[in-house]
Amino acid sequence: MPLKPRSDSLSGLARVAIAATTWGLIPVFVRLVHTGAAVIVFWRVAFAAIFVTVILIARGRIGDFFKLPRRRMWAIVAMGMLLAVNWMLYLGALQLTKVAIAVLIAYCGPVFVAVLTPIVAHEPFDRRLIVPLLLALGGIVIIVGPQDLALESGTHLLGAGLALGSAVTYSLLILNAKRLIQGVPSTVYTFGEYLGSLALLLPIVLFSKGPTAPVEWGALLVLGVVMTSATGLLFLSGLRRVRADHAAVLTYAEPVSAVLFSALFLGEPITVATGIGGALVVAGGAMVARMEPQAGIEAPGIIPDEFNEEV
Repeated sequence: MPLKPRSDSLSGLARVAIAATTWGLIPVFVRLVHTGAAVIVFWRVAFAAIFVTVILIARGRIGDFFKLPRRRMWAIVAMGMLLAVNWMLYLGALQLTKVAIAVLIAYCGPVFVAVLTPIVAHEPFDRRLIVPLLLALGGIVIIVGPQDLALESGTHLLGAGLALGSAVTYSLLILNAKRLIQGVPSTVYTFGEYLGSLALLLPIVLFSKGPTAPVEWGALLVLGVVMTSATGLLFLSGLRRVRADHAAVLTYAEPVSAVLFSALFLGEPITVATGIGGALVVAGGAMVARMEPQAGIEAPGIIPDEFNEEV
């Protein structure tokens, strides 16, 4: 199997890192919306779906999703439902337990990706990831602060369980997206994914209190168009070019940037521990970026046809 060019891998990793860094702004906008997790996720996905639909209509390809093989089409819809569950689990964890507990457990997701890659993706385990994973995970432990990790009530324990569910569903999303997106434009893939999310969430939203203030709708618009659709397309275009476990390590940029953005926009202080932890996460990401493609380790190269390359 021919190796992908080094520049191609770097381009993929850069796209993943930019998307993950941008996702660090999500908590800033979520703080502006005062409603339930399911409602936030629904409108986030709804605005993202509108954005992708406009792109597909402009290109005259709105019907391409329904031309996919039926098995793949329904698999993508199921991925959308899993995506909605993942987001609701994480937001629910943030609401029920300490932020430190929710973040630390949820960001075990990349570890699960690395462990499950040989099983789900049928790719050999890349031992080179052990040190970057340990650095990144250790950095997150330092950032959230071990002193805040005690479970003080049943509610906290439930929140920790939701965070664990978020980590597991995240790993399944990454690994299955890597497989399902091959040969499918990112816009077509996300269109089907959003259909699945909306179908799952609509019955819940119909009986829930929705946002009312203009600032809430504005925050949801940004969450949908920028933090979900635009960055999601960027992430998927990067995921095409690299192994799923390599991409997963780079997503540790999200909690680090979340700390920085929270300090900038929410006035939350950055401590020395935060700086040290962030440096470890960046070091882990830098190690992954410097990994050279190796025979028997790298995922299959990009299928060189226009349909696969189109965003």
